[in-house]
Amino acid sequence: MDVEILARIQFAFTIAFHYIYPPLSIGLGLLMVIMEGLYLRTGDKSYETLTRFWTKIFALTFGIGVATGIVMEFEFGTNWATYSRYVGDVFGSALAAEGIFAFALESGFLGVLIFGWNRVGPRVHFLATVGVWLGSMFSAVWIVVANSWQQTPAGYHIVGEGIHARAEITDFWAMVFNPSSVDRLSHVWIGAFLAGAFLVLSVHAWYLLQGKFVEISQKAFKIALAVACVASLSQLFTGHRSSEGVAHNQPAKLATMEGHYDTLAPADLYLFGWVDQKNQKVSGLKIPGGLSFMLHQKFDAPIKGLSAFQKTDRPQAVNAVFQFYHIMISIGMALIGLSLLSVFLWWRGVLFQQRWLLWIFVWAVFLPQIGNQVGWFTAEMGRQPWVVYGLLRTSDALSEAVTANQVLFSLIMFSLIYLLLFILFIYLLNKKIKHGPDDLDTEQHRPGQAEMVNMLNPKTPKP
Repeated sequence: MDVEILARIQFAFTIAFHYIYPPLSIGLGLLMVIMEGLYLRTGDKSYETLTRFWTKIFALTFGIGVATGIVMEFEFGTNWATYSRYVGDVFGSALAAEGIFAFALESGFLGVLIFGWNRVGPRVHFLATVGVWLGSMFSAVWIVVANSWQQTPAGYHIVGEGIHARAEITDFWAMVFNPSSVDRLSHVWIGAFLAGAFLVLSVHAWYLLQGKFVEISQKAFKIALAVACVASLSQLFTGHRSSEGVAHNQPAKLATMEGHYDTLAPADLYLFGWVDQKNQKVSGLKIPGGLSFMLHQKFDAPIKGLSAFQKTDRPQAVNAVFQFYHIMISIGMALIGLSLLSVFLWWRGVLFQQRWLLWIFVWAVFLPQIGNQVGWFTAEMGRQPWVVYGLLRTSDALSEAVTANQVLFSLIMFSLIYLLLFILFIYLLNKKIKHGPDDLDTEQHRPGQAEMVNMLNPKTPKP
């Protein structure tokens, strides 16, 4: 197989696996801040119990996320050396900022968050919880900034020529606030909130179905449901803003997302369909002129189609991008419907009597994860054939020395290691969920080592 295809598959696999965990960390961090904040405000120990329980799961996702993220940085050097040289000044500054402003903040407070219970005051511990959550949020900022610069480069100039050319930053803040970074960051953040919220909903829906931890599960379910409802509705706004940005900055990607080929013709909005790339046609259920209306508020407004671009300057996997994009939209609408229905039943006071709905929530945990994955696939595959849009082609970004056999061997090795990590993650996650939240009264009065010795070896009183 071609070395470029193998290198792309390897990077796609590693980043897709890694991207399971950072959204969970961001989303769970928000839920933990809310739960612990409610404990400080109300004094209700059940909120502290919930925070302690979800802190354990947060620590698990954080650890696996760090382990799986390191590999990608090595791949930049081994498989994509030309790319690394070309964007090293830009990408390196963003990664350095992540380490200084995000990872240091997150890891610095993490020890207090995990081990600080009963060792620091409640307000100090809450500050640590907020610090860890903000660190995870800031980490997403710099990763999205770096990736968004590849989509819409700004604040740079090119130094050198040919294979020695590289991008240098001329305006750091123009690079940070490039045309797509803010919209994409808000979209990623909200997707992470949904991932965390639906994990909490899934676990506590299972507890309610089993009749375990009922009181605190109802409280946790309501908190997560409120977050899910706000986040799912907000995703409509951020998604629309992102689409407008793509239409302005990457018209070929937008045309690919909707399978629109006609040059300067009104564009339909497909609910679902299939792209026949050979005949440049799409079959499926559509709203005629719907995309034109969404972007320009006119059903007959022309949208630049794929036929307006050279074949070498537009994505080749049109149907794949089309399908990924519409799966993301479908999942987003399903999450909105599920959240609004549940809020209505909550308002009616019959939410927890609907066992069928609780079973849906148990399995709905996969929907935000799938939505996040296919959203990234849409963004990255829709950018092709450019690794840096309009500047550097993917085919020109490869390392010259790496061979297809080397990439294939490392791909197999990483697949096995990641499979073991995933099995370990599922095993530990399942173990923690089955154990459930600890009873604080029992935990706080748990006998120490000296007491255990006395209990096992009681002294016989002398007569």
